[in-house]
Amino acid sequence: MELKIFNFIDEVNDLLEEKRNDLEEISIELSSYFQEILILNNEAYMNVNSRVKGKESLKEKILRNNYYKKYNSPQMVIENLSDLMGVRIECRFIEDEKRVYKIFKKHFNKTDINGYSYNQLNDRIRLELEGKQPQEQKNGFKIFRIDGVYIDNGNKYNFELQIKSLVNTFWGEIEHKVIYKNNNYVMWDGFIKDIMASIKKNLTMIDNQLQIVYNQFNENNSGDPEVRKVQMELLLSKMIYEIYSNKMKTSIGIVVDFKKSCDTIMKYIFRSNNADKLNEYNHILLKTFTRLNEIGRNKVEFNSELQFEREICLEGEFCEIIGNRILQMINEEFQWNLFFRVLFEIELGNNAEDFETFISFIKERFEEDNFDDLYINLDVDQGDVIKKDIMNVIAKLFVEVDSINFIYDNVIEKINKATKKLSRKIGTKIKDIEQWERVKDVFLKLFEYKILALFDKNVKVSEVKELISLAEKRKDERAEDVTISAAVIDYIFKLDDMDEIKAETAIKFFKI
Repeated sequence: MELKIFNFIDEVNDLLEEKRNDLEEISIELSSYFQEILILNNEAYMNVNSRVKGKESLKEKILRNNYYKKYNSPQMVIENLSDLMGVRIECRFIEDEKRVYKIFKKHFNKTDINGYSYNQLNDRIRLELEGKQPQEQKNGFKIFRIDGVYIDNGNKYNFELQIKSLVNTFWGEIEHKVIYKNNNYVMWDGFIKDIMASIKKNLTMIDNQLQIVYNQFNENNSGDPEVRKVQMELLLSKMIYEIYSNKMKTSIGIVVDFKKSCDTIMKYIFRSNNADKLNEYNHILLKTFTRLNEIGRNKVEFNSELQFEREICLEGEFCEIIGNRILQMINEEFQWNLFFRVLFEIELGNNAEDFETFISFIKERFEEDNFDDLYINLDVDQGDVIKKDIMNVIAKLFVEVDSINFIYDNVIEKINKATKKLSRKIGTKIKDIEQWERVKDVFLKLFEYKILALFDKNVKVSEVKELISLAEKRKDERAEDVTISAAVIDYIFKLDDMDEIKAETAIKFFKI
C-alpha cells in the first residue's frame, strides 16, 4: 500500500516538474502585476515575493491532506492545489495589511461567473474577494490569505496571495519552522499553544511600538534640515537633564524635575548663537556636545549662590521688569537658581553678559511675528505704541504669576497665540491711536485674563465689575468693539457674594 502511495506522489511531482518552467514565468508575472498595483496607489510596501510549490512541500501536503485518496490522478492534484504558486506581499505594519487588501478590493472591480474578481487590464489574474478577510487559522490567529487563479488558453492555475507585516512574517516563520515541523512538541500541545499565543501577543505589541516610531519620523519629516535641528535640540536637552539630575542627586540627595528648563536652555543656546545656517548650527552642536562632556567630568554644587561679574544692564521697560524680577529670585528660588546655573555652565564666559542675552532672547520670543497685523490700519509709530502696551502687560503678568513656567516653550507658544489673536483684532478694528486710548483698558484687561487663565489664576470681582461697566459704556457710545456676553446675565447676581472668580470664567463675559 505504501509503495502505491509514494508512486502516486512521484507521478504528481513529475508532472509538477514538467510544468515548472511555465509556472515560474506565471509566478513572475503575478508578482510584477501586484507590484504595479501597489506602485500606482502609492502604497508603502517592502517586498513582493513569489514562488512555485517545491517537491518536498508538495509531498508533505499530499500525505497530510490525503490527496491520494481525494483525487484520482496527478493532474487533478495539480489543478486543485490552492497554493500551487504563492505570492506574498510584505508590508511594514499590521495596519498596512488591511490597507493593501482594500487596494486590491478596489482594483479588481469586475466579477466573473465563478465569483472571481478581476480587472480588465489583465483578466488572466483573478482573486476570490468575497470571503471574509483576514481569515482565522486553526491556531486562532488571523491572516490575509486570498485564493487566486491564473487563466491562460483555457488552462487554470491556482495561486495563494498573502499579505503580511514584518512581525506576522516573522511569526509565520516561527510557527512553521519551530512548531509545525517539529513533531517532538506534539505531547506538549496545550503548553506550546499558550506559549505561542504569548509570543504572538508580544510581537503585536512590538508592531504597535514600531508603528509609533515610524509615524513619529514620518510626521516630523526627518529629512528636513529644520526638523533635524529640532530633533538634535531635544537630544541635547535630554543629555543636559541626565547629566545634571545625576549630579543633583550626588550633591543634594534629591532630583527636581527640570526637563522643560533644559528645553528652553537648548533653544536659547542655538538662537543666541545665531545658528540659522546648517554649518553654523553644526558648529554650535559640536561645541555644545564637547561642553557637556566636560561638565560630565566636573563637580557641580547646587546649594551655592550665583554671582555676577558686574552690574546687570537691561534695555527697555519689558527687559527691566522681567530681568529685575528674575534677579530678585535667582538666589532665593531653587528652580531659577538651577536654570541659570545650568545655562551659565554650558555657556562659558561672563555670567552678566549671558543673563542680559537671555533676557533679550525672552523678549524676542514674545515678539516674534505676533504683531504684524497691528499695522493693517495703523502707521508704524502708532503700532509700536500698542505693541509696547501689550508687551508691558506680559511683563507685568510675569511678575504676578511668579513662576518659571512662564518662560517654558509650551507656555510661550500659548501666550504668543493669544497675542497674535489680539493684534489681529486691534489691527482690523482700531483706526487710530485715539480710538485705542478709549478702548485699551478693556482690550488689555481681557488679554491679561487670557494669560492668567493659562495658569489657572483668579481675578478680583471688583475688577470684573469695573470692566463690565466700561464695556456697557462703550455700548452706550454705540461702539461695537467690546460687548457683554449673554453669559454674564446668568452670573451677574452671583458676583456680589464673591471676592474672586476664575480668569477663565471672566473671559466668557465679554466679546471683542
